[in-house]
Amino acid sequence: MTSSPMAGSAHLDTSLTPARLRVTGDWTLAHYADLKHLSAKLHGQYDGNTPIDLNGLGALDTAGASLLVELLGSERLGKSAEHPDCTLSAADRALLQTVYCSLSDFCVPLKEPEISVSVQLLTRIGRAVDTVWQDTLQLLGFVGLILETIARNLFRPRRWRITPMIAHIEQTGLDAAPIVALLTFLVGAVVAFLGATVLASFGASIFTVDLVGFAFLREFGVLLTAILMAGRTASAFTAQIGSMKANEEIDAIRTLGLDPMELLVVPRVLALLVALPMLTFLAMICGIVGGGVVCAVSLGISPAMFLALLQSDIGIQHFLVGLVKAPIFAFLIAAIGCLEGFKVSGSAESVGAHTTSSVVQSIFVVIVLDAVAALFFMEMGW
Repeated sequence: MTSSPMAGSAHLDTSLTPARLRVTGDWTLAHYADLKHLSAKLHGQYDGNTPIDLNGLGALDTAGASLLVELLGSERLGKSAEHPDCTLSAADRALLQTVYCSLSDFCVPLKEPEISVSVQLLTRIGRAVDTVWQDTLQLLGFVGLILETIARNLFRPRRWRITPMIAHIEQTGLDAAPIVALLTFLVGAVVAFLGATVLASFGASIFTVDLVGFAFLREFGVLLTAILMAGRTASAFTAQIGSMKANEEIDAIRTLGLDPMELLVVPRVLALLVALPMLTFLAMICGIVGGGVVCAVSLGISPAMFLALLQSDIGIQHFLVGLVKAPIFAFLIAAIGCLEGFKVSGSAESVGAHTTSSVVQSIFVVIVLDAVAALFFMEMGW
């Protein structure tokens, strides 16, 4: 590349016939402003047939090359650079060719049309509905796979994973008993206090006992326990299996010829099937005890009278209605937690996202099924 201390310039040499446009000096970024002004002044002083002389061109960079392309046009500049009389170096020729090819191929990107807010809203709703549908199909398929694995190993006792199941019963049941008992005791006290406050206006404070009994035997006992298990156990299952998925331990299990469903999922499902009904029974007892304490303190109803009213007014079917929902909730909570664990893609962020998703899905499924079951049992008169 020829070096020159002079700033780039271009002038129309009219001493020759025909007139020739001579380009001289350094066309570099350091002189860009002056060269841009010069290009604007020369505009219109020559036509497409005016010869170009590039032999006086000094230093050249991409900024100067782009100005030359803008001044002379890519096609004419290419012909001038390739002319046999042109003394440009091979590097300058290659730079000019690269710049004018790039500029000739460049096109202004089209602006994407703006989408209205209503269309965006409908799009998001459609995507959300499709996501819910796909998640439902995956959950149904996973439930079928769990049932198939249990049925296949039902009469093969040597394949039962008793030790992991006992360990999971301890983690999901025994370790959760204190928080379940405390929460339901406090909720029972709150329900009794609200019932006593409202029913006192009608002179029916005695029916607070029936309110507490009906609420915890039919709904609150199993519902509060299931929601606690959804937040505590489903998230734990997802984090455990998701971490194994991220560390490729599940792939190693398959490589060893073992079934991850049999090894990881079934023990957790069976453990929660055992633990949740027991916790539900504990929640019912603690909720009724909490209501009984408030009745004794606020309404003067003795424990003996409280138990007598419970025995006379509330039948055993209300206890069975609440308890029969527990295994269904347990199975679905465990299935959702394990399924979300298998969906983990391999990063810590994915583990967190699917753990949150498992909690949300579990709570949603529990509340929806509880509402459907309440309507069903009410219509059946149970």
